[in-house]
Amino acid sequence: MGESSFQSAIVAALRPLEFAARDDFAKLDRVRDLERTVSVATQNAAELAVPADAKDALKQIAASFAAAEEGDLIVRVGKAIEALRGLAKPEWSERQLASSTAILPGLGPKRAERLAQRALVSVADLLFHLPVRYDDRRSLQSVGSLEVGTRATFVAQVLGCAFSMRRGRFRGRVFEALVGDDTGTVTLKWFRGGDSIAKQVRKDSLLLITGDVKRYRFDKELAHPEISALTDGSSESTASDDVRSVTPEYVTPEGIHPRGLRRAIAAAVERYSDLVPGHLPANLVEKFGLPEPGEALRELHHPALDVDADELAAGVTPARQRLVLEELYLLELGLALRRAQRAAEPGTPIARGQRTAATVRALPFALTGAQERALGEILADLSRSHPMSRLLEGDVGCGKTVVAYLAAAAVAESGYQSALMAPTELLAEQHEATLRSLACAEGDTGGLRIARLTASVPSDEAAQIRRALAAGEIDLVVGTHALIQESVEFRALAFAVIDEQHRFGVAQRAALAAKAAHGNPPHTLVMTATPIPRTLALTLYGDLDLSMIDELPPGRSKTTTHLFREGEGQQVAELLRAATARGEQVYVVYPLVAESEKIDLRAASESAEKIRAAFPQLTVDLVHGQLDAASRNAVMARFAAGETQVLVSTTVIEVGVDVPNASLMIVEHAERFGLAQLHQLRGRVGRGSAPGTCALVARGSSEDSEARLRALLDTTDGFAIAEADLKIRGPGEFLGTRQHGHLPDLHIADLTRDVRQIAIAREAALQTIRRDPRLHADPELARAVKSRWGDRLSLVGVG
Repeated sequence: MGESSFQSAIVAALRPLEFAARDDFAKLDRVRDLERTVSVATQNAAELAVPADAKDALKQIAASFAAAEEGDLIVRVGKAIEALRGLAKPEWSERQLASSTAILPGLGPKRAERLAQRALVSVADLLFHLPVRYDDRRSLQSVGSLEVGTRATFVAQVLGCAFSMRRGRFRGRVFEALVGDDTGTVTLKWFRGGDSIAKQVRKDSLLLITGDVKRYRFDKELAHPEISALTDGSSESTASDDVRSVTPEYVTPEGIHPRGLRRAIAAAVERYSDLVPGHLPANLVEKFGLPEPGEALRELHHPALDVDADELAAGVTPARQRLVLEELYLLELGLALRRAQRAAEPGTPIARGQRTAATVRALPFALTGAQERALGEILADLSRSHPMSRLLEGDVGCGKTVVAYLAAAAVAESGYQSALMAPTELLAEQHEATLRSLACAEGDTGGLRIARLTASVPSDEAAQIRRALAAGEIDLVVGTHALIQESVEFRALAFAVIDEQHRFGVAQRAALAAKAAHGNPPHTLVMTATPIPRTLALTLYGDLDLSMIDELPPGRSKTTTHLFREGEGQQVAELLRAATARGEQVYVVYPLVAESEKIDLRAASESAEKIRAAFPQLTVDLVHGQLDAASRNAVMARFAAGETQVLVSTTVIEVGVDVPNASLMIVEHAERFGLAQLHQLRGRVGRGSAPGTCALVARGSSEDSEARLRALLDTTDGFAIAEADLKIRGPGEFLGTRQHGHLPDLHIADLTRDVRQIAIAREAALQTIRRDPRLHADPELARAVKSRWGDRLSLVGVG
């Protein structure tokens, strides 16, 4: 395992030599037997896609045996073994793959520098810069059959060409060519680079042309098509036989011609692809009939003429599957190693006692089945002598906080402390209010001692809280980054709850863990308010156990969602009037983004004034992120107490706000919000006895925004929303900062398309770690995992 095709071939060449040296040639009848064996093996290796100097070295080894005599055979064998062992080392292949792209023909230092600016630094980077699409040029079209809005490949003769001047705003020289065949004519245009194109495009020359067909006024044209000049004297029929191909198309950095990049990648594939090692278990490769990595790269960068174009476009060819599984296998191995390492660390066992059961009984409501299941999983983890690492995820309003509170109660009963770290002050304040209400339900005897430590807490009060934490007089502290300051010390921290983990850096999470009791890592519960599809969660947080609360508390009214367009403001106003007439409260939310912050704040402020003017009998308040904590708390307290009927806000109320009497959510410029944001906002209403209503007011439109709004209208299921969001945005944007600092970037695998491969890779990784928990038996695989993960893994003793 862990060998490239080249390494395997070198080992095959080495084997008879080492056998001969070890047995002092006793079992070899003639020198020529050895010569023939080594010659075949080295020739096989030299035929692979490897650098020229390696091929030359192999040819010299084979030639040295052709002239060998009995007397100097031992010397030649020794030299051959030494040379081959050098080539067989993985470090040699790694050095070659890490070479600058400047060594490839046609690139040079300047173009290599441009590639490096787009993270294409090495030969390996080019090998794994896979095509984003393919042009199927196996069947050429006639000019007369070209359709507007399609991409086409055809052969045509240049009927005329010249420069013209473009007038108006985008003035400049344009190179135009009229080309045609027996069926019609079409215009080609180049708005830049015309001088270079003019050298290739001359009257009567025959061109192979590929590009997007567009309409300009009443004619068809192609702007900046890709062209190849066909040999003089070629007829269109003979040309079509020579140029048929399935041509890869790449994301091309500025300053590099697409054809130049394609040639550079082709050169890298031709010279280096067989140096790429494969790490998948052999049984997996055999089971799915997967090619070697080098062969897979060749098939993707230079598809065969008989390739299935639909399979290629869908990414389901064995070649792509090999590279996807290789990437996911190393990813899942890293997760499994990290998980195994945590499981081996000493923890603080927490016993489940009578007080914990009494705390559950004292709740003013019954837990849902999903909450009971999640709590049972957490308490079972807490009871073990190794630190818990668990993700608790669920939909808006599913009751994650109460589960965390009950776990903290068990920790307190064992004499230890808990900390809940939230990303914002507002969320910390809301958590504190919820936790205090739960503690009050137990009366004077059983409730947890709770405190909040954030930047807005007055310095005298904060100092008092820090002293109480150090003395063990606080059971559960809720806070923000203030919890990880050096001045904060715990007497016996054993349980850390991290809300919205993706909004904290790795160092911040580690700083909180460092404050744990006895130097043991604390039990860690990660909570996320944004549902993540299960398969994605198992990959994102594969080093954590997963608990899902997929059931809402009984009595929660279903929230209905309506979509309004520009000009339908009167209907929205009627919803507001009706809700407040029933004694219910209303949110009106505006988007707020950094690029237009002043404009957005002004729009929210103007909206508050308009509502006051239209409904003078109502109390209208405004809250936004620029208010200081005291002012913001005062506004939120008035709304929670029912003193304010309408709260105009920016998205600071996205999570954490719980006002049961609020029944109407009006979202202005809904097209500017993300799907997860809209779902979170909708979850702020319908939390009491009155049914909730969410009014989405869209004042603009795009394909993606319409898809988001349709998804929100179709379902209220947060997990279905997450699946839709993932499809609309793709995994990269969906994950955003949630992935940053937690996982290596995925270059080939697609977390939406490759769900099946994720499961296969995970199971293979788990089997590998069960057999070899530290990868001691496969140092090359351990090296590959460490290289893939970089600083994200701290794998002491691995490999």
